[in-house]
Amino acid sequence: MGRLVPAVTRALDILELFLEGDGTLSAPDIVRRLQLPRTTVHELVTTLAARSYIVQVPGQPGRYRLGVRPYQLGSRYAEQLDLAAEGQQVARAVAETCDETVHVAILEGTDVIYIAKVDSTHAVRMVSAAGRRLPAHCTSVGKMLLASLPEQLLASRIQEGVPLVAMTPNSITDPVALREALDDIRRRGVAIENRESNPDVSCVAAPVRDRSGQVVAALSISVPMIRWSEDRRAELEQLALKGAGELSERLGHRGAA
Repeated sequence: MGRLVPAVTRALDILELFLEGDGTLSAPDIVRRLQLPRTTVHELVTTLAARSYIVQVPGQPGRYRLGVRPYQLGSRYAEQLDLAAEGQQVARAVAETCDETVHVAILEGTDVIYIAKVDSTHAVRMVSAAGRRLPAHCTSVGKMLLASLPEQLLASRIQEGVPLVAMTPNSITDPVALREALDDIRRRGVAIENRESNPDVSCVAAPVRDRSGQVVAALSISVPMIRWSEDRRAELEQLALKGAGELSERLGHRGAA
């Protein structure tokens, strides 16, 4: 890697300050936060304003907010995002940490479709593939995605009194029981699958959000029952949340997923 340019680093430090608080700053604020000389801050602020990276706040002389240029750059970045490709990269990093099978899935109707997958290196592992479709209510990713739906959409997909298909004896088939499980998922922020799609595998899943905060996918970690325990579950929940949070950041989301 080449040498970092101090002036560019300082300009980027200034721009990143606008991600915090109410999104407005004065030159003295920047001096205090970054511990830079006043003349340096004045020159950098003047340059950023001249290039439309920051603009003065109307009616508040001396205060600045982000200008149109960062929005244009962010929009171009968003246009080039590929959820499957980004998901595959994050899934690989998560799998390298826990050495278990990691999936990223999206919701389509009442099914989930796996769009990314990285296998465990263990001899005993989950057999699946990207592109596979499963009933959402039988999987941790699916339950996470169902729990994130607005009530009107959820009611149109999970109808009261209509039994749900079972994949294993542990699958939830009662819509009322499923809704209770979804309520618990909303409270906890993570979803658990207890041998509901595969009698030998349990999973944990966490939500993936886009820049608007909407849940657009879920990331799961699948573990054969021979390696499953309550301690392992708690550990993998945190890892799934961390991985889903990283993928959310790549999609432009700000804040915890």
